[in-house]
Amino acid sequence: AAAYGLGAGLFFLSYALLEVPSNLIMHRVGARFWITRIMVTWGLISAAMAYASNEQLFYTLRFLLGAAEAGFFPGVILYLTYWFPAKDRGRAMGLFYFGAPLAFIFGSPLSGLLLEMDGMAGYKGWQWMFLVEGILASIVGVWAYFYLNNRPADADWLSQEEKATLQAAIDSEESIKHSHGPKGAW
Repeated sequence: AAAYGLGAGLFFLSYALLEVPSNLIMHRVGARFWITRIMVTWGLISAAMAYASNEQLFYTLRFLLGAAEAGFFPGVILYLTYWFPAKDRGRAMGLFYFGAPLAFIFGSPLSGLLLEMDGMAGYKGWQWMFLVEGILASIVGVWAYFYLNNRPADADWLSQEEKATLQAAIDSEESIKHSHGPKGAW
């Protein structure tokens, strides 16, 4: 119980420390690359948890897992601000938030099946769970690289008129925010 508690604490420590820097990097390099990086590294480190054979390795992997995942949730929220004007953003965020219950609905039975694979190929059920779910997350991350567009201007599936209209609505909101917000750190 103590090892699990310390591992959870290390995860949240690295996650909290790197959440803001992760989003600053995403804003600079683009969501397509950065969300892919988060998903792939998170998946690979999660899969590596299957090989955590002692407390030190467990602590290291939990810390790295938090570092890898840092910025994913706020990064997706930031990404939605690039694509949806405020009047539509609530609906888009609601759909994103709906992903967690769907993950529990579909992920729980999958986890249960993987746990039942105890002893197959010399792996325990919990190891299968980490391996399969980690590899799936990495695959989704690679898929995201080919699916996501950083901004509306990058989207081949929008017409020039649609790109301009969407970008004008978002730019208008941004200029209003900047004109009413603070001008410096103090």
